[in-house]
Amino acid sequence: MTGTDDGREAYAAERAELARLLPPAPGTDLPPGRHEHHRERLMNLIDDDTARARDRARERVDRPDRSRLLRPSFLAPATALAVAGALVLGYAAQNGGGPADTGDTRSVSQVLLRISDAAGKREALPVRDDQFLYTRGTGRDVDLTSGKAVIGPLEESESWYSQKPGPQKKLGLIRQGGDTLPINAELGDSEGTRPGLNRPTYRWLATLPTDPRQLLDYFDEITPKFEGEDRDQALFESIGGLVGHALLPPDTAAGLFEAVALIPGVTRTPDAVDALGRKGVGIARDDERSGVRTEWVFDPEDLSYLGWSSHLTRDTEYGKKGDFLGDSARIETAVVDKAGVRPRN
Repeated sequence: MTGTDDGREAYAAERAELARLLPPAPGTDLPPGRHEHHRERLMNLIDDDTARARDRARERVDRPDRSRLLRPSFLAPATALAVAGALVLGYAAQNGGGPADTGDTRSVSQVLLRISDAAGKREALPVRDDQFLYTRGTGRDVDLTSGKAVIGPLEESESWYSQKPGPQKKLGLIRQGGDTLPINAELGDSEGTRPGLNRPTYRWLATLPTDPRQLLDYFDEITPKFEGEDRDQALFESIGGLVGHALLPPDTAAGLFEAVALIPGVTRTPDAVDALGRKGVGIARDDERSGVRTEWVFDPEDLSYLGWSSHLTRDTEYGKKGDFLGDSARIETAVVDKAGVRPRN
């Protein structure tokens, strides 16, 4: 194999690594088709920058350092949050401060146990296979095509996710900006998307183990693995996708939060804020590779989930330490009989 072939394979691997860092994130949801649209835009942006860097390297007659050809890895998780529909400058920027204090890290397990206990005591809602999970939330989009984050207006969205068992080609509906669009199967699922991490139906969630160690081990099995990743961060984000997206059976929710307490590096942020400015208790973890902290926000009274927020933990070319990369807020979650129909209040 030639050196050129080796370079192409290395580049393809780097591109795949960046692409995989763009899963649907907690918060308001977009159809998988729009996730892929944003993902491809980011990949094109990276390709353009990589090509320009290669040209400059050839002019210097030096072998390019591949670690400098790609944008900082924080761009990918930040875009994942944006694709889910939320990016603002944030509370810290508005108040002239840095990131929220991490609080007493020794207490994070105790806080998660309290959240677990509260979740386990909530009433289990009856959910039929022919019903839909309705979620209403708000957040802000970000456009990265210019190479810099351009923040859009705060915009509300609604989604209806089918609870049908088995592979499905039509997963539900999303309504945003006056448009109602279908949510289709995940890219590559030609036979339909099965219940699982990318389609967490209530029935599937109820089958998960509830013992925290068994649950964490199970997530380690089903969460895709990639070379060089922070595996603990991958598990934190994988569970976070369910915490922010799904209507959880009480026993499953309780087990998930206890499982998070077993992940190294998870901390407590007592002054977390969601996209609506609601202050609460934050559960966070820093991704050392990307320089991004992601935190979940919980109501300080009943410890119910409010939303998420994210910010930089170090200076980068895209911003300063403490700058917010995104946040969202959950407004309402319910079970309805038909997609496109709002719950009765």
